[in-house]
Amino acid sequence: MADSSSVGLLRGLYDYHWWANHRLFGTVRALGEETARREVGKQFSSPTLKGMFAHLYGADFIWLSRWQGVPTGRLMGDGDFATLAELRSRWDRLEAEQKAFVEGLTPADLDRVVSYKNTEGKALAPPLWQVLQHVPNHATHHRSEIATMLTMISGSPADSGIATYTNEIAGR
Repeated sequence: MADSSSVGLLRGLYDYHWWANHRLFGTVRALGEETARREVGKQFSSPTLKGMFAHLYGADFIWLSRWQGVPTGRLMGDGDFATLAELRSRWDRLEAEQKAFVEGLTPADLDRVVSYKNTEGKALAPPLWQVLQHVPNHATHHRSEIATMLTMISGSPADSGIATYTNEIAGR
């Protein structure tokens, strides 16, 4: 039976987040490094697929640091990773840290205030539960951009929606 507690729902949301990131990343990796570096369009948050994934990594990294109370630097991006393989390797390590953090959550943790400065230097102090929800939600926006980019390059990618994920893990 699924854990429908607040912590359980957040863990499930992160399991989906990691699954969807891997699903689309695998599609891009199969297309190759050259395709991942090709500019698709300036209307996207980053004009290349590699840049989009680098942004997702950078956001995951900065938010984990904030949850842990560690000061963050600039948001990492495309130029911080020479190849998709390097990005994937670093992302795998980051995901392991995220998983340990999310698995260690207790209900009492969710109301803890997370004090940080955003990328514009503004001081903010929301509760942990809000910023935990933000990360997968933010990634969904960018994954939809990646899916659109993939459609423009090579046809529609495999579905990465949450219903597909829940059906897959349930064996349906």
